[in-house]
Amino acid sequence: MPKLSDVIAALEEIYPPQWAESWDAVGLVCGDPDAEVARVLFAVDPVQAVVDEAAEWGADLVVTHHPLYLRGTTTVAATGFKGRVVHSLIRAGIALHVAHTNADHADPGVSDALAEAVGLRVTGPIVADPTDPTGRRGSGRIGVLEPPLILAAFADRVAAGLPATATGVRVAGDPTRLISRVAVCGGSGDSFLAEVRAAGVDAYVTADLRHHPASEATEAAPVALVDAAHWATEWPWLPLAERALTGVAAERGWQLETRVSTRVTDPWTAHAPMPYAPPSGEPLPSAP
Repeated sequence: MPKLSDVIAALEEIYPPQWAESWDAVGLVCGDPDAEVARVLFAVDPVQAVVDEAAEWGADLVVTHHPLYLRGTTTVAATGFKGRVVHSLIRAGIALHVAHTNADHADPGVSDALAEAVGLRVTGPIVADPTDPTGRRGSGRIGVLEPPLILAAFADRVAAGLPATATGVRVAGDPTRLISRVAVCGGSGDSFLAEVRAAGVDAYVTADLRHHPASEATEAAPVALVDAAHWATEWPWLPLAERALTGVAAERGWQLETRVSTRVTDPWTAHAPMPYAPPSGEPLPSAP
């Protein structure tokens, strides 16, 4: 049975910390490097529900995509919800490791998993990592949809390919437009809208698109936008990371059991549909 330090070393071979953005907080958050690891749970968010799931299953290590303490802290007291997570982990003897933007930039990484989930063949990153001579690592991915689909059908494919959330999938663009070349970015992707336009794609799949960047993007170029829940666009990476670790475990003869959490930790829990028809240019009816 491997020690925690062995498993962390393997994870950092797959997702080296130096690939993370300078503002990020990746790596081991809590845990005894000398403790033995038999069970590893993969999840997107280091929230209490995930820790409870890990404890119930008997996990020794939780690997999450999102950091617990992204901006640092001066206390881990259980008076706050993050402190309670730390206390729960330590009481249960569970370590926590984070692979965030280093997993985003990896080849394959978070956006590769998203591209596969929505049916794309990846051709390269949106923004290449200049330190990668192969040109494969970097932010986001560009892929080819084969055969092409109209936007309405492609949006249905995205919705079917991602885990279901209350918010579903939002779409901006002509629903009859043919889509063949697509950019994707797991998580919040509106910072790459200029690069997406420059890439000449037909559509962009990402999350957390805000009104003004989305409005300006659709005015600037005929790129369709497909906006899914943040959690849903990053969840497909979990099976990818699990396979990578189990591959190392098999090579090294480790007896390691792994599991991907299917618990939906997206913060939005309900959706109230509104009667809607595509805009016709007619003014909205005035309130009675």
